[in-house]
Amino acid sequence: MVTCDLHMARVCDITGKSSQVGGRYSNRTRATQFNPTGKTRRQPNLQKRRIFVPELDKTVIVNASTKALRNIKKNGAYITLKKAGLV
Repeated sequence: MVTCDLHMARVCDITGKSSQVGGRYSNRTRATQFNPTGKTRRQPNLQKRRIFVPELDKTVIVNASTKALRNIKKNGAYITLKKAGLV
């Protein structure tokens, strides 16, 4: 079994998605003179998954975003993980 812990936390191993910083303003808050709300950090939807790669006869553990899981389902595990440099 191969683990892929090359990145820091909350980063997708396949697509490289990480957290984003954005505003948290409602329309009512915009209408007032003062905006007391600050920035918020939006985290990617990461899932820890064991993915079996039949070409290598191995299981790989990755922290993947849901978009990366869809790419694996569409293109195949070996091609996607090889493009990401994990196998």
